[in-house]
Amino acid sequence: MSAFMIAALLLSVAAYIHTVSGRLGLHLPNPALELLWRVLSFAALAAWVVLILRGFTTRHWSDPAAALFGSFALNWWFGHRGPKPGWSIISMLFAVVGLGLAGYSFLYE
Repeated sequence: MSAFMIAALLLSVAAYIHTVSGRLGLHLPNPALELLWRVLSFAALAAWVVLILRGFTTRHWSDPAAALFGSFALNWWFGHRGPKPGWSIISMLFAVVGLGLAGYSFLYE
């Protein structure tokens, strides 16, 4: 699996978890961590959009289409499982790793 695909999936889940965190009651105790989570999730969403759009312009159409549908499926799976206490930390971890892989994908793939 390419760095492009893994980055798209991780970035999508990171942004999705933060988006539904208000509805699910997932909050961090420290306001600074909450702000960091918000910034990371916004960066993850922006990088995901750019990654998918760049994929449609530089790759075969099936690669970004698979990343798009895979993102939707993974977001559904996380939403279907219900909120878990550690999701905020997982979301930040996914955002950091996904941003790193997206950078790698932009530079070397």
